[in-house]
Amino acid sequence: MSKLHIMDTTIRDGQQSLWATRMHIGDMLPILPKMDKVGYWAIEAWGGATFDTCLRFLDENPWERLRSIKANAPNTPLAMLSRGQNLVGYKHYSKDIVNHFIEAAKRNGVHVFRVFDALNDIRNVVDNAEAIKACGGHFEGAISYTVSPVHTLDSYIEYAQQLKELGADTIAIKDMAGLLTPYRTERIVKAFNAEIGLPVHVHCHYVGGMAPANILKAAEAGAAIADTAHAPLAFGNSHPAVEMVTAALQESAYDTGLDLELLFEISNYWEEVRKRGHFNRGVSSLTHMQVYSHQVPGGMMSNLMAQLAVQNAEDRLPEVMAEIPKVRAEVGYPPLVTPLSQIVGTQAVFNVLTGRRWGVVSREMKDYLCGYYGKAPGRVDKEILKKVVGDSDVLDANVAPGSLVTTTFDEVAEEIGDLAQSEEDVLMYALFPNEARTYLSKHRTQEKVEFLMAEESSATKEGDYVDINQIRELVRIAEESGVGEILVEEEGVRVAVRMPGAVAAAPAAAAPVAAAPAVPAAAAPAAAPVSDEAARPASWKPVEAPMVGTFYAAPAPGEPAFVQVGDEVAAGQTLCIVEAMKLMNEIAADEVGTVREICVEDGSPVEFGTVLFYVEPLGKPAPAPETA
Repeated sequence: MSKLHIMDTTIRDGQQSLWATRMHIGDMLPILPKMDKVGYWAIEAWGGATFDTCLRFLDENPWERLRSIKANAPNTPLAMLSRGQNLVGYKHYSKDIVNHFIEAAKRNGVHVFRVFDALNDIRNVVDNAEAIKACGGHFEGAISYTVSPVHTLDSYIEYAQQLKELGADTIAIKDMAGLLTPYRTERIVKAFNAEIGLPVHVHCHYVGGMAPANILKAAEAGAAIADTAHAPLAFGNSHPAVEMVTAALQESAYDTGLDLELLFEISNYWEEVRKRGHFNRGVSSLTHMQVYSHQVPGGMMSNLMAQLAVQNAEDRLPEVMAEIPKVRAEVGYPPLVTPLSQIVGTQAVFNVLTGRRWGVVSREMKDYLCGYYGKAPGRVDKEILKKVVGDSDVLDANVAPGSLVTTTFDEVAEEIGDLAQSEEDVLMYALFPNEARTYLSKHRTQEKVEFLMAEESSATKEGDYVDINQIRELVRIAEESGVGEILVEEEGVRVAVRMPGAVAAAPAAAAPVAAAPAVPAAAAPAAAPVSDEAARPASWKPVEAPMVGTFYAAPAPGEPAFVQVGDEVAAGQTLCIVEAMKLMNEIAADEVGTVREICVEDGSPVEFGTVLFYVEPLGKPAPAPETA
């Protein structure tokens, strides 16, 4: 028996599980040189939800984050989590995009690639495996562990063998929900050592409290590596504390050899970060202990609680937790790991908050039921399939879902154009187009303004002064209003603020800086909202947002809107999308009718109960009211 190696998850899965992935790079950098001295097998630093949350919430470039981490921890291999054909996103990407992404991740600092598929469908791992082996990375094939009537030890051994045949260097048992027990862990590790023969890596979330005992039994059974986090980001939804595991294995044949005092020194730093950010500790509650019933993973749990808080529905958590296993059984027992955890969890939320089971269904759930995420592990309820899918095309089981995605890197690069200045920028856009465009526009705009200021200043007199704060305010106004260019002049100093991609405006009279610049009228909406509620006919029925989110009128940017004012719609026809909980949730018409009013602008945030449309049911015609 050899010592147990440790992979640290503090700055990736630890903070994703406890802090909803809201840790800034500035919190990581000061302590990384000390973490680099610990002697970890690897530091899990990237992947999972860290990529999109950088763009959505932290205003950070995920590629720059990776490079910064590597620069400050040069001696320890960095690991990332890939969702197979989904990479770090929530849908399948083409083989070409996978190849470019994996190679770029390796070039920017990743060495260990842990790859899993939410359904344990090997077809969704092939492209990752080939790309990792081609660029010289370490391919760790991961098994999404869960408990159900269709998940057995034999099925896991069969899948591990498939991963080995793809060239896996190590095999990870990914227990994202903390469902493993000590003696199950012992059996599966021994079976993998005997049947597969690759080093076994145990990844077990604390959740119900058994993870430390699982690691001890795994070490005794011959596991090579285990995942832990520093104490301030351990326990609860996260992993066992590295200090606990290190101390427990001292003076044994499995001694990690890590310096306990150095580990505590690092944890003291993380404790200050936790206090400063007002982040919660990892604590296992009764709800956590019931994981053996609801099977909700740690990361899913923290995000679910955060999303219910956004919906002002924290008190509905017990109902949602009871609904999750029902939904999971109805759709064939998928393991609750990204993206299936979000898809199943969100459906449970909809079922509870709307009071209508399967009344609102996300586009992603429909795609899953049609087979576009892969093969469901078990049988899908026929009535649910009929209600949700209807006449939609169900994918032939012999067709790999990833093979249907043919978008090339060059096509994406052409679409984003000059806004992308590197391969990494293009990949950012390929995975998260809306978020990437917003981020790149903002940061490229700042660069453009600085350039224009330098350009304009060459024509001014010595001693002329331009207030940078005023310029930045103009940029903000231009972004919000859609203006291509603003010209301002004060005491003879003229400055042009031109937005990326805008055509230079024709000469016009400049306005004083002190006054708000004139803003061209925005394009007229499809129909102006009726301001007087009493003016609407009683026959018009409101369609309300069933959740807090963002309203989108079209399936994707640049595509036609789902409906226009005056369109006749069928019952169940999609009217719009409300993006919430990282899913695109289609809002459908309840009955046959005519769209009379669109009440929300495309891309606008909406609250629970916000009226999105007024639809007049068929057979109840009424003249549209005049608007002012």
